[in-house]
Amino acid sequence: MLTHVVVVKLKDPTDAPEAVQRLLAMEGRIPALQSIEAGAHNGVDPRGADVVLITRHADAAGLRAYAGHEVHLDLISWLKPRLASAQVVDFE
Repeated sequence: MLTHVVVVKLKDPTDAPEAVQRLLAMEGRIPALQSIEAGAHNGVDPRGADVVLITRHADAAGLRAYAGHEVHLDLISWLKPRLASAQVVDFE
């Protein structure tokens, strides 16, 4: 099992709820996506990022299939202009 974690800082933090909604909308639409969690920062710690995404895949090939899937690419097209920064960690 490969876990993919993305921590996102948006140019406009008010886009966070829509980003989370769009991320979660990928569930059930990408065969290589075994599970997905996403959430917006609750604001308790001012150092926090705006959105976190956690996905799980069978293996690295599954992550690559997810990354290249049309549904994911459509999401990236929406997110990229709103993105200030992103950090990724993948682990088994």
